[in-house]
Amino acid sequence: MGLHLPRWVWIGAGLLACASGMVNVVGYLGFEHQAVTHLTGTTTLLGSAMAQGDLRAASHLAGVALAFMLGAAVSGMVIQDSTLRLGRRYGVALVLESLLLFAAIPLFLRQQIAGALLAAMACGLQNAMATTFSGAAIRTSHLSGMFTDLGIGVGHALRGMPLQKRRLLLCVLIIAGFFCGAVLGALLFARLGYLALAVPATATGLTGLGYAAWRHLQLRQSPAAGD
Repeated sequence: MGLHLPRWVWIGAGLLACASGMVNVVGYLGFEHQAVTHLTGTTTLLGSAMAQGDLRAASHLAGVALAFMLGAAVSGMVIQDSTLRLGRRYGVALVLESLLLFAAIPLFLRQQIAGALLAAMACGLQNAMATTFSGAAIRTSHLSGMFTDLGIGVGHALRGMPLQKRRLLLCVLIIAGFFCGAVLGALLFARLGYLALAVPATATGLTGLGYAAWRHLQLRQSPAAGD
């Protein structure tokens, strides 16, 4: 069975993946060289730090993981549903993400780990916004699942099995968006340093405000639209 997604989901997934790529590359190129959009590497480094008795590194890494989870928890409280659809309070979540990224900038500039914590919290919040839609997992802050699904698709193609082409196209879109965001973020970081975070922060903030305004208008016209 094919995957049918409205156009706004495709656009949103690509843009959010791009924002995540920018945030992650800034975190990685910064003073702690810490990825903030996903936790596999962070958890691995945490285990290594614990084994080596490096409590300072372990506390930083554990803090990033907990901050990401806290961001996801905030998203759960704001949106209150795991089903992606118009009418949910995505605007509030996006504005919160924007504020977290803006707040992270001066902390990063002062070489404080709190900057990475706020950036990780912003990414956790974003990633939790779009968990499922019509049975399709949509993750915009990391790519392991996207590459896995592409690999499964290649395997199915080699066996002559039917392909979920829309699902595979969504994977390609998210991977491409994240990659382009990483390239753009690295170029901006080379010129602006941590101020490069202002770009994804502004983009998510404006998107959130625009969505919130649209949702308010829809609710005024039809109260049932927010159900």
